[in-house]
Amino acid sequence: MRVKLPKTLWLVQWHLIFVALMILSVILWMFGGEDTMLGEIYLIPLMVAAGVGIFAIILLLYQIAEILTNQQQAIDHISDGLIVSKNLFEQIGQSVKLSEPAKTIAYRDMDTQYLRASVMEKLHRQDYKATYTMIEAISQRNEYKALADELKIAADNYRDSTEQGKINQIIGYIDRLLEQYQWSTASMQIESLIKNYPDSEKAKALRQKFIDKKEQRKRQLLAAWDEAVKRDDTDRSLVVLKELDTYLTPSEGLALQEAASEVFKNKLHNLGVRFSLAVSDKQWADALQTGQEIIRAFPNSRMADEIREKLATLKNLAKNKPEEVKT
Repeated sequence: MRVKLPKTLWLVQWHLIFVALMILSVILWMFGGEDTMLGEIYLIPLMVAAGVGIFAIILLLYQIAEILTNQQQAIDHISDGLIVSKNLFEQIGQSVKLSEPAKTIAYRDMDTQYLRASVMEKLHRQDYKATYTMIEAISQRNEYKALADELKIAADNYRDSTEQGKINQIIGYIDRLLEQYQWSTASMQIESLIKNYPDSEKAKALRQKFIDKKEQRKRQLLAAWDEAVKRDDTDRSLVVLKELDTYLTPSEGLALQEAASEVFKNKLHNLGVRFSLAVSDKQWADALQTGQEIIRAFPNSRMADEIREKLATLKNLAKNKPEEVKT
């Protein structure tokens, strides 16, 4: 039975060679005495030891760089997932009238996305035991049976494919990530694919495709932003700006800062007008909803501070309790 050696064992071996050569050099130097030839032979293992030491340091630095790269990719992957979660929670939080079935669907979509990504990650590492174990666990939930069936078919196809077939399936998965704008996850998958199949030209071509797709999305958002600003569509401008912000360089962000500031002012003004009208018409539920939106979107504004002071009263009035509110 073959024993799998630790990945860092090669470092220990290089260190041992270096130490052995240094000891040999010291011994030759000590016993060389006045014998000029023997006294100078110690320089040979000393120089070899120096070369081995430098080589070992280079290998060590390479491994450190590789570890840091893998950690950065993992952090980017987690960050990408957190952004997706944040966006989904914001959509739910901003829709106060969202029905319970709609909330259930939103949460299920989020779970489905995470489950699919987790299974695919293990599958592409060819960890088939973990892949099928996870699929089996997913299938135990009635609401995820269809997802489990889909993942099992994908896993079977991948496992039984040739090397080129595996590459093509991973590329297909990466293409879907690019279409969903999951840039960090896609980047990590691309680098993993190139590492596993360094001779694949298709895999290498994905780096440029990634750059092109991301730049294309940036141009789309800039065009959508420009159109929304020209139409004075404040709500649309804010939605576009939130996504566009992740694509902009610091200098590009400064260029849009003035226009963005104007959009936020308009949004706050519109919400303030809507809040005042709701209070004037004694539409307390609408007033409460709008007030909470102002506090959430513009927490540091003077208007938000004023609404916070009246929030308890607004909640009582929204529940049809006869209490006066000063406007």
